[in-house]
Amino acid sequence: MFEHIAELAIRRSRLVLVVAVVAVALMGVLGAGAFAKLLGGGYDDPASQSSRAAKVIDEKFGGETNLVLLVRADEGRVDTPAAQRSGRDLVTHLKKEQHLENVISYWDTGSSDLRSKGGRDAMVLAHVKGDDTERDENAKSVIDAYTGPYEKTLTVRAGGGAAVTSDMGTQSAKDLVLAESIAVPLTLVLLLLVFGSMVAALLPLAIGTIAIAGTFAELYVLGSVTDVSVFAINLTTALGLGLGIDYALLMVSRFREQLASGASVDDAVRRTVSTAGRTVAFSAATVAAALAALLVFPQYFLRSFGYAGVGVVVIAAVSTLFVMPALFVVLGHRVNGGRLPWTNRRRPATRAPLWGRLAATVMRRPALTALPVLAVLLLAASPLLGITFGTPDERVLPEDAASRQVSSVLREKFDGNEDSALHIVIGTAVGRTPLESYATELSGLKGVVRVETSVGTYAAGRPTATDAGSSALGRSDAQQINVVSTLTPRSDAAQNLVRDVRAVAPPTGTRPLVGGVDAVLVDSKHSVGSRLPLAVALVALTTFLLLFLFTGSVVQPLRALLLNMVSLGATLGVMTWIFQDGHLSSLLGFTAQPMDVSMTVLMFCIAFGLSMDYEVFVTSRIKELHDQGEDNESAVTNGLGHTGRIVTAAACLLAVSFFAFGTAKLSFMQLFGLGSGLAILIDAVAVRGILVPAAMRVLGCSAWYAPGFLRKFHQRFGLSEGGPTPEPGLVERDASTVH
Repeated sequence: MFEHIAELAIRRSRLVLVVAVVAVALMGVLGAGAFAKLLGGGYDDPASQSSRAAKVIDEKFGGETNLVLLVRADEGRVDTPAAQRSGRDLVTHLKKEQHLENVISYWDTGSSDLRSKGGRDAMVLAHVKGDDTERDENAKSVIDAYTGPYEKTLTVRAGGGAAVTSDMGTQSAKDLVLAESIAVPLTLVLLLLVFGSMVAALLPLAIGTIAIAGTFAELYVLGSVTDVSVFAINLTTALGLGLGIDYALLMVSRFREQLASGASVDDAVRRTVSTAGRTVAFSAATVAAALAALLVFPQYFLRSFGYAGVGVVVIAAVSTLFVMPALFVVLGHRVNGGRLPWTNRRRPATRAPLWGRLAATVMRRPALTALPVLAVLLLAASPLLGITFGTPDERVLPEDAASRQVSSVLREKFDGNEDSALHIVIGTAVGRTPLESYATELSGLKGVVRVETSVGTYAAGRPTATDAGSSALGRSDAQQINVVSTLTPRSDAAQNLVRDVRAVAPPTGTRPLVGGVDAVLVDSKHSVGSRLPLAVALVALTTFLLLFLFTGSVVQPLRALLLNMVSLGATLGVMTWIFQDGHLSSLLGFTAQPMDVSMTVLMFCIAFGLSMDYEVFVTSRIKELHDQGEDNESAVTNGLGHTGRIVTAAACLLAVSFFAFGTAKLSFMQLFGLGSGLAILIDAVAVRGILVPAAMRVLGCSAWYAPGFLRKFHQRFGLSEGGPTPEPGLVERDASTVH
C-alpha cells in the first residue's frame, strides 16, 4: 500500500496537490458553520434518573428552574414602593417572553425564601425553553435583554444553569482565540529553529491547517445530526495543529535524511513513505484507538471529543501520507530552501548524538539512571490517593463572571438555594395523605431546609403553618416535590443527600425520579465510573494489538503499556495537586475544586494516545535497525540517536499547542491544556529518553519475544518500518549479542 502511495505522489504530484487545495477550500466553507451547530453542556447521562426526571418535569410542569435573575434594589429594600413597581413590571415582561416559562418571583408570591436576608435582593426564577441548541440561544437572548440597570431602581444579574452555560460558551470562544494567537506564532518560531529552513518549517503547518479544516467540516456534519459539544473545537485546534506538525516533522526529517545520503528525489520519496509513512499510519491508529474509547460514554461532552479526536487524527494522517509526498516531489531539494543564517549550510542534521549518548549511558547503568526517575514519577502520582471528582459548575468561570457572582449571593444571602434544589417527580397520581407523609419524612433529612409540594411546605419533619403549597407543583397525573437545602452544591454532603432522598420509601405504587444539579453529579460520576473499565480495556487491547502488528513482539506492547501508566499517573497526580488541592491557584487564577470527571477521562485518553505516538516513533527506528542486524544495545542507542531529536522537537511543538490553553479563564480548560502538555513532555523526556532504554537493557533478548504461532502470524500480516520481519533465528542471534 505504501509503495502505491509513493508512486501516486511521484507520477501525479500536481494532481494530488490540486485535489488537496480544492478539498481544503470545500472543507473550510463547510467547517465555517460548525460553531452554529455545537452545544454547551452535555455532562449528564441521558439515561440517568436525573435526566429522566428533568424530561418528565419539562413535559408536565414546564421544566426545572435553570435561570435565576437576581434583582437588587439600587436604594433600600426590594419592598419599597418604587422597587415593587419596577419588580412587578419586570416580571410582567418576563412572563410574556416566548423563551421562558414557569416564571416565579418574590413580588408574585411574597415568599420570604425568594428574598435575601437583608431584603436588598430578590429572585426571579424561570425555565428557559428549548433543546440544548435552542436553550443556549434563548438564554443568551433573555440575559442580554434584561440584565443591567432596570428602570433606574433595580439592577438585574443572571445566574443558574442556563446562565453558567452561556458564560462558559462565551469564555471558551475568547480562550480559544487567545490560545491560538499564542500557539501559532510560537510554533512557527520553533519550527524554524528545528528545521533551520523556511520552506521545511511551513510544510508541517500546511498539514496542521488541513487537519483542522477537515475536522471542522466533520463537526459541522455531525452537529447537524447529533449533539456535539462546543468544546470539541478546542481539542480540534490543539490536536490538529500538534499532530499535523508531529507527522509532517517525521516525514520531512526522513526525506531530508534520504536526500542528504545521496538518494534521488524519487527514491527519497519512496523510502520516506515506506518507512516514516508506515510509522505515521501506525501512530495514527494508536492515537485514534485511544480517543475512540471516549465513544463508549453516554455524555455527549465526552463523545464529542471522541468525534473530534478520531477525525483530526485520521485527517492529519491521510493528508500527511498523500499531500506531503506530493509536496516533496514538487519541491525536491528546495525543501531545504530559505535557510536561516545560523544553520549549517552543508546538510541538515539527521542524528542527535546527545540522545544516543544518553541511551548508551542508561543501557550501561539502567538501575542507577532509571530508578531515580521512576521514584520521582511515582512521587508525582501520589496525590491520586486523595483524588475526588466533580462536574463543571460556576466555579470554573473567572470570579468576575456574572453567573458565578449570582451563585455566591444565592448561597450566602438566601435561606436555601432554590437554584440547586433537588427536584423529585412522580409520574402518577398520588393521594394527599401519602404525599404529605412522604414530604414530611423528606423534610427531616439532614441539611434539608424545606420541602415544597402542591399540598404544603414542610420543614424539620412537620408542615409549616404559613404555606399552603403551590398548585403549580401538582397535577391529576403527576406531582413535583422540591427539596431545598443549605448544603453547598456538589459537596460531599449534598451528594449524600441525593442518596438519602432516593433511599426514602416513596408512596405505595410510585417510582419517584430525583433530579437537580447534585443528582446530575451523582449520576454522572456513576455513569462515567461504570464505563471507565470498558474504555480502559478497549484502549489497552487495541494498543497491544497494534503494537504487536508493528513490532512482532508481545513484550514490547506490555512494556509500552506499563511505562505509559507510570507517566500518566505522574501527570494526573500533578494535576490533582494543582487543581484539586489548590497549589498554584493564585498564579493561574482558578478556584480549587474536585477534579472534573469528564476532563480527567479526556486527558487520560489524549495523553495515552499521544504517548503511544512517540512510542511508535522511537520503536519503529529501533526495530528497523534491529531487523537490519544490529544487536539490541546498538539498535536502541542508534535508534534514539536518530529519533530523539524528532521526538523532542515534536513533543515541544505539540506541548506548545496544549500549554497555550493554560492562559484560559475556564479552569477545566486550564486543566486540559496544562495536563496534556505536561504528559507529552514527561513521556518524551523521562520515558523515551531514560525508561525505555533502561527497560530494553533489562529485557535483553526477551524484548522481541513472541510465541512461534504469533511470529508466523506477524510474518504474514504484520507491518514494520524496516520491511519484512526477519526469520526467528536471526532475531535470536541478534538478541544473543546483547551485553
